[in-house]
Amino acid sequence: MSNKKTVIILFLCCCSCASKVPVKEDRLYIYLTGSSKYFLLPAVDIENPLDMAQSISAEWQGNGYSFNAWVKADKAGMEMVLLNELGVNMGELSFRDGLVSFSSPLFPKSLKPEYIIADFQLCFYSAGALRQALEDCGLSFENSGSIRRILQGKTVIIEIEKNQNAVRLTNHLRGYTYTLKGSFK
Repeated sequence: MSNKKTVIILFLCCCSCASKVPVKEDRLYIYLTGSSKYFLLPAVDIENPLDMAQSISAEWQGNGYSFNAWVKADKAGMEMVLLNELGVNMGELSFRDGLVSFSSPLFPKSLKPEYIIADFQLCFYSAGALRQALEDCGLSFENSGSIRRILQGKTVIIEIEKNQNAVRLTNHLRGYTYTLKGSFK
């Protein structure tokens, strides 16, 4: 067989082989567990619009943090302005049209704002949309109205308690808790 024929045959074999080309995922996601890829939901899945001041307290690795925020969230997107106790801007977060914008002179550059958005969605987005998104990443969702639980198998990894004046999210897997205080009627 001539070299020319060999090259043509190899070329045809390579071109005819079935192969998987990785698909670039345009939607934003985070990992709720080491292997559970949660895709951020669109803004239209919010349960009730919010336009309010919130007091936020957080606990992580034995340390406590507190600050305030102004949150505006509706079917168009979410805007959050983080403020200290004196009203000084500590950062701004936006999630619109599937895009995230986060700027802060105080928070570390390594902080991925997608995780803040995911936690917000777990607290305030519709149960039906959350259930489907969580099932799609291999987790399950329980909702009793005032308590939401995200489970990996039978283990509760995230628990959210809601009432008219406060929302408390506890991430058992990652070891943090935060409480949002406001008027959540």
